[in-house]
Formats: sequence, C-alpha cells, structure tokens
Amino acid sequence: MTASLELIEMLRERAHVSYEEARTALENCNDDIVEALIYLEKQGKIRSSARETKKSGFIATVKKLIKASFVTKFIISKDQDTIMNLPLAIVIIFTLLVPPLAIIGLLVALFAGCKIRMEKPGCEDMKINKTFDDMSSFSVKVSEQVKEVINQV
Repeated sequence: MTASLELIEMLRERAHVSYEEARTALENCNDDIVEALIYLEKQGKIRSSARETKKSGFIATVKKLIKASFVTKFIISKDQDTIMNLPLAIVIIFTLLVPPLAIIGLLVALFAGCKIRMEKPGCEDMKINKTFDDMSSFSVKVSEQVKEVINQV
C-alpha cells in the first residue's frame, strides 16, 4: 500500500520527520496516522519542533534563575553585625517597585561603612563581592575626604 502525499505531509508536520520516515511509517501502519505516530514515537524518531525546544529552554532558564534568586542572599553588615539578610529575589522585586528608595538605601549603606555581600550555598566567593568591596572602599575614601573638607571649614 502506498501512502498518499497528503497523509505523508500531514505526518511530517505533526511528527517533524523526513518524507521517507513518514512514508515508511504510514506504509507499516496501513495509512493510519495515529498508528504511524505511535510507531515513530516507539522508534524515537519524533523530534520536537524548534519552537517547543526554545520555549521549554526559556521556561527552564527562567525557573532556574528564580530558584537561584531565592537561594542567593543579599547581606548588609557593619562591624560583624548583620543589618539585613534577604533573598536576592526580594531585593530585586523591591528595586523594581521602588528604584529611588533602593538606590538611596544602597548609597546610605555604602557611605555608612557597611559591607555588602551576596552569598550562595556552594559558592565560596562570588565575583560581585569584589565589586561591592571596591564600591565600599571608594565610598569610605570619599567620606573621609568630605570629613576633611568639613573640618577645614
């Protein structure tokens, strides 16, 4: 029995297989589309579409980032005392909702001599902490210079 071009095309679109694979599956399954799909599935020949792969890849990446943002902690401390210890997700949400307040809070913490860190289980030292340390050192220098100028007046 020879499968019609219409059936072959329909199977190709649904199963994302070649013409030859679709024709062979239909011939082995007496032109029954459902049986041909099951046949191809059992042989592992059904490929997911690029769109489905991208969608599932994107969703998986977003889920991974959300999970990581709840595991990663944003910590502000001063003189070994922890002032704030929140999941990064909460800090991000707060920053998105009230950006000016978040920026002012960060600047106040820096110029008050607080140490800002991010910590994640299984990660000894995150690269961002070096940046936070550099920002803290710079803000301390600026604070000292401002104090000197004020004392001279």
